[in-house]
Amino acid sequence: MSQTNIPAKIKTQLWTITAGRCQYENCNEPLWRDDMRMADMNRAYIAHIVADSPDGPRGDEIRSPILAKDIKNLMLMCDTHHRLIDIENEKEYPEERLLKMKRENEERVEMVTGIIPDSKTHILIYGANIGLQNTPLSYRETATAVLPTKYPRQSYPLEISLHNSSFYDDEHNYWILEAENLTRQVNQKILPQIIQDSINHLSIFALAPQPLLIKLGSLLTDLNTIDVFQRHREPVTWRWQEDSTFDNFEIIEPNNCRGLPVLNISLSGTITEDRIRPLFAEPISIWTITHSEPNNDFLKSRKILSEFRKICRVFFDKVKARHGQDNLLHVFPAMPISAAIEFGRTRMPKADLGLIIYDQNNKKGGFISTIEI
Repeated sequence: MSQTNIPAKIKTQLWTITAGRCQYENCNEPLWRDDMRMADMNRAYIAHIVADSPDGPRGDEIRSPILAKDIKNLMLMCDTHHRLIDIENEKEYPEERLLKMKRENEERVEMVTGIIPDSKTHILIYGANIGLQNTPLSYRETATAVLPTKYPRQSYPLEISLHNSSFYDDEHNYWILEAENLTRQVNQKILPQIIQDSINHLSIFALAPQPLLIKLGSLLTDLNTIDVFQRHREPVTWRWQEDSTFDNFEIIEPNNCRGLPVLNISLSGTITEDRIRPLFAEPISIWTITHSEPNNDFLKSRKILSEFRKICRVFFDKVKARHGQDNLLHVFPAMPISAAIEFGRTRMPKADLGLIIYDQNNKKGGFISTIEI
């Protein structure tokens, strides 16, 4: 442990550049309060990267006295990690590793504190059971994804999930309960704050069946300032990969429009018409929105999502002109999370066709009708 009396000026500077949090990798523990009692206190330890004495952890005959009060050699840490690097597991923490931790922590603090005030966003989290899988969403993971263009306005998310649901998507009641919960949560928690200007910007992170994601988008509409994020598989992250390339979306129109309007959205996979036609006893006219290589991880950038919004607006205008505004559009989606939400947002509730949304369900042996908008 350190024997050096660190000057108050250096201590203050260290607290400032670390934002008062532990600099050990992925700890980020706030050191100015006791979270158990929510009481203010100082739980910080100042750790030396190169010990202030030659016989200390990572000590050096020449460098130890020189670096004893140098802020470049000092880290702010909680008790657990201070003991870990100096006593319990010293050999696993060479100087290079600790310098890397210090650099990454201070760069992150500098980036976040340097963002201008109008870059604040409220993080909205929504999850629902998909098959037999529940959908935990990490606030820390989502909060990191909005940086550096935005930063979270609050230290907790706005969450509109239905917790501990025992219903699953092969049950009719699942869709009734989830859709009603979603409607109430948005109408009670989100829209009043938007109207009152308490919420100026939303960042949406969701993991749920596609009909519910479309429903969420339809409740929020495209009049609100919203960023919708996509969960990527390679690499596993919510961050947009802006350097990705993509061919354009296309609308494939039916040969005639005398049947019921049906939309096949084949983006993350290909839906063949033989999976759709047996569900209808009367003639249907199938429209398709697709691209050259449907796959489940193509939507990497904001630009691609923007292009999808544009093609949706074109589609809604075309289908309304061909089938009339009073028809219901039957929607069969195979699309990424963010695209499903944006599809719901781009539909104009007073001008465009209503929607009947289907979902692929293996237990039911194919597509089932779920939600009507």
